[in-house]
Amino acid sequence: MFVIIVGGGKTGTQLASYLLNEGHQAKIIEMSSKELDRLIEELPPEIIFGGDGSSPSVLESAGIREAQVLVAVTGEDETNLVVTSLARFEYKVPRIIARVNNPKNAWLFTPDMGVDCPLNQSEILARLIEEEMSLGDMMTLLKLRKGEYSVVEEKVHPDSIASGKILSELPLPSECVVAAIIRKGKFLIPHGNTVLEPADEIIAIVHASQITQLAAALARI
Repeated sequence: MFVIIVGGGKTGTQLASYLLNEGHQAKIIEMSSKELDRLIEELPPEIIFGGDGSSPSVLESAGIREAQVLVAVTGEDETNLVVTSLARFEYKVPRIIARVNNPKNAWLFTPDMGVDCPLNQSEILARLIEEEMSLGDMMTLLKLRKGEYSVVEEKVHPDSIASGKILSELPLPSECVVAAIIRKGKFLIPHGNTVLEPADEIIAIVHASQITQLAAALARI
C-alpha cells in the first residue's frame, strides 16, 4: 500500500514509521524547516518532501497520482481540507483520511470535501470514555466498519443469566454472533447446544448499539 502523509508533526512521523515497519510504502510532506530537520533524523530521507502539501506540484512530486491512501494531519483544518479536496477531486485518490483539529469544524470533514474518514480526537476520546463506563469488564478487541460493529471479549460471571445456559437459550442481541469461547485455555467453536460455564471467555461480534445488552447477559445479575 502506498500512503502519502501531509503533515510531518509527531502524528505524521509516527504514522510514517509504523507504515514503513509494516512493509508499506509511505511519503511524508512537511513545510516547516524545523520539522524537516527533525524528520531527516527520524525517517529515511528519501520519503521526505519539503513544501506546501496543499500545492499540486508538491503533491505530484511525492507521487500523488499513484497513492492509494492520503492522510492529512497538519495542525490547520483549512489546510487539511484543501489537501483532501485536491486528493479526491483532482487526483482521484481512493481513500482519504483527515485530522480534525478544532471540533467546531468537524461538520466540514465530509465526503463532499473529499474526506472518507475524519479523525476527530475529541469525539473519539469522548466515545471511548462513554464506552468504558458502560461496558464494565468487557474488552473491545477490534472495531469493524468504522466502529459500527465491535469484536468484544467478556467472561461469563458465575452469577450471570448466561452461566449454565445453552447458548441458543441466551437473550443475545439481534445483531450479535458468538464467534468463539476460550475455556481453561482451550479455544472452542460454539454451537447452539454449547453450554456456557462460569469463567468462559466469550468472543463475540456485536453491533455498537447492542454492546450493553450483550454485557448485561454475561455480567453478574
